[in-house]
Amino acid sequence: MLQHNPGIKSLIDRLWDRFWSGGIANPLTAIEQITYLLFMKRIDDLDLKRKRDAEFTGDPYTSIFKGQFTIPGTTDKVKKGTLRWSHFKNMQAEEMLTHVQLKVFPFLKELNGGASSFTRHMKNAVFIIPKPSLLVEAIGIIEDIFAEIEKDTTEGGHTFQDIQGDVYEMLLGEIASAGKNGQFRTPRHIIKLMCELVAPQLGHRVGDPACGTGGFLLGAYQYMVTQTDKNRDRLPPDEDGFIRSSVSSLLTKKVKNILDDSFYGFDFDTTMVRLGLMNLMMHGIDDPHIDYKDTLSKSFNEDGRYDVIMANPPFTGNIDKSDINENLKLPTTKTELLFTETIFNMLKMGGTAGIIVPQGVLFGSGKAFVQARKKLVEEAELKAVITMPSGVFKPYAGVSTAILIFTRGGRTDHTWFYEMQSDGYSLDDKRARLGSNGDLSDIINKYKKRDPKKDTDRKGKGFFVPKQEIVENEYDLSLNRYKEDVYDEVEYEKPGVILEKLVEIEKIIQTELNDIKTLIK
Repeated sequence: MLQHNPGIKSLIDRLWDRFWSGGIANPLTAIEQITYLLFMKRIDDLDLKRKRDAEFTGDPYTSIFKGQFTIPGTTDKVKKGTLRWSHFKNMQAEEMLTHVQLKVFPFLKELNGGASSFTRHMKNAVFIIPKPSLLVEAIGIIEDIFAEIEKDTTEGGHTFQDIQGDVYEMLLGEIASAGKNGQFRTPRHIIKLMCELVAPQLGHRVGDPACGTGGFLLGAYQYMVTQTDKNRDRLPPDEDGFIRSSVSSLLTKKVKNILDDSFYGFDFDTTMVRLGLMNLMMHGIDDPHIDYKDTLSKSFNEDGRYDVIMANPPFTGNIDKSDINENLKLPTTKTELLFTETIFNMLKMGGTAGIIVPQGVLFGSGKAFVQARKKLVEEAELKAVITMPSGVFKPYAGVSTAILIFTRGGRTDHTWFYEMQSDGYSLDDKRARLGSNGDLSDIINKYKKRDPKKDTDRKGKGFFVPKQEIVENEYDLSLNRYKEDVYDEVEYEKPGVILEKLVEIEKIIQTELNDIKTLIK
């Protein structure tokens, strides 16, 4: 990850400093404006790359910068080619700011046409970089960041797509300090782990009812792209031990069309929706399906539409009872329980979910907690409960969490439990990279090879618990309820021997005290 690239980290810190000193101090506002610039840079690069690929393969390709653009509110037209990052980055400061404000940004807002989700949610977006000098400095730093990315790509052996995503994630990290409804990002290696466990396949419809900036949707997309790569078995694992391909530009038109219509996200924060749309578009999904919706409210109805759900919904406490969707039957206003039921309802019969919940959901004794767990055990196949240490979400939150994997309509005979003790990073606020990937590979290997007849040792990592035992424990899903602790046997000396040793120690102490008295005299 890029926190280990001091060059890029330093450049991103400089970018933040420039925005702060330029009068944009709110982290969420700053990241939105920075994202617009990254988006301008990225779509230019993607367009040029697709044009080169088309020339190489002989396939037809029409550049998004071909033709003319009518400036909104006027009859004036401008050549779209002048709206490229590679064109305006060389302008003088005053001219550049006016060009970007009045021409480039309006063009971006209408990029996908009036009917697209992107255009609809960009309607009220504003470009508020106030000073020509700030724009020039920001563009220069972003150019340096991408140059450093290219260097890391050629010298470090990393994929451009992954590194570019890391840059974006480092910027998104600042959202936590804005205090936005308790939102915090799911670490990318945890998203990759959940993708391996849920294994979305080409043709699956993937959803996230609390998508934020689209991390889970992007993770599913990159997992599915990797499955289409014929050379994936020869790819080296990344630093977290995962195989991920970046050959999205080489996808056939048919596969790309399937992928473009596979990912659906919802969020009730308009800024998050815009960031999520641009995040997916910067990674090659041309027309993402991310929409502004409160997925717990009466207006939301996506029941039975998804093959896969992956999510880390916000744990913000309670919501107004009058706002809750009538399809949600749990007697509660707690969001962590309502989201669990919403996700269950969104799945098709046979659809699989991987969700993150606070560990209190696993053992809460209230009526709604028990009913929520009962629903997963009795109306689904609860495949796995993987507890994670509290430091996984630091520095944003210290809550202890767990991953639940379940398939709607399946039958629970046994549930697999695993206690993650390390995710490959220190569990303090620094989250420093350790020498291995912790338990991640072990979780994947044992999950894929799990066998209720063999995995019965509750003293080790990864064991099954039969459904009947879970039912008898009021559907308690806490790992400590079933895990057998291992105690090291300690042999103590006989009391007489210990007493003799104490007497000898006392003699030594008395001798040394007498020596000290002599010195004092």
